[in-house]
Amino acid sequence: MNGTTVKLGIPKGSLEKATIDLFQNAGWRITVSTRSYFPSIDDAEISCSLVRAQEMARYVESGVLDVGLTGLDWILENAADVEVISDLVYSKASTEKARWVLAVPADSIIDSVQDCAGKTISTELVNFTKRYFEERKIPVKVEFSWGATEAKVAERLVDAIVEVTETGTTLKAHGLKIVSTLLETNTKLIAHRESMRDPWKRRKIHQIALLLQGALNAENLVGLKMNVPKEKLEAVMGILPALTAPTIAQLYSTEWFSVETVIHEKIVRSLIPKLISRGADGIIEYSLNKVVNRTDAFLKEDDAE
Repeated sequence: MNGTTVKLGIPKGSLEKATIDLFQNAGWRITVSTRSYFPSIDDAEISCSLVRAQEMARYVESGVLDVGLTGLDWILENAADVEVISDLVYSKASTEKARWVLAVPADSIIDSVQDCAGKTISTELVNFTKRYFEERKIPVKVEFSWGATEAKVAERLVDAIVEVTETGTTLKAHGLKIVSTLLETNTKLIAHRESMRDPWKRRKIHQIALLLQGALNAENLVGLKMNVPKEKLEAVMGILPALTAPTIAQLYSTEWFSVETVIHEKIVRSLIPKLISRGADGIIEYSLNKVVNRTDAFLKEDDAE
């Protein structure tokens, strides 16, 4: 440690808690105070700032932050020149990627993006929306929405909106229909390009990326450990899934074996009764913080020093 720190941006708002929980599973404890925009973290090599996701890419691009988490949508909105380190799909925060969609009243005559020619569209994603229609040579007027975007089109203040959704349920509840998906987005870990040219900062940023991905890999997995008598081992192994292969070790001075594996959480409730019926005993289920794979590694030999 040479006194250098990596300046990390934590997205303030809907992803704030999920991000802090993710960092905790990755090995960092972040504490947020209601009176400060600078959370504390139990790593002297990192300093944290709370930043709106909409602004994160600009701060990373300018070097105010070395690294941060934000959506692809806001990177494109700001046309930010940043280095994307990794995708971070928060599977417990969301079941699918968020989409920015073109939506109109259910009885609107607009059935395609081409039908928007000469119309007024309201959105928070102004720059991206303008570029989207300009690239398709469709003349539209795009207005910035300060909020309650669905209400603007429902009240016929504008002809259409471009709004973010996951399932479309809220839009449907406002009497709207989705005409087209303009963009799919998910969270990215991004870095300032000059920071990535600094060997020490690059190593630290790659460390953060690797352990965050490890925490995400573990989100829907659990560990399972059990004892199995020798004569039942093949029967148990025949139904026991694993990421690679189960670990088997003979118990001291017995004809029993300890069997351990990592499996998807959703199958545990149906698997355990089957394991018991095939002879397994003393089954223990435990949660995982990280599952780190070589395929997720950014680290080169010099990065790991």
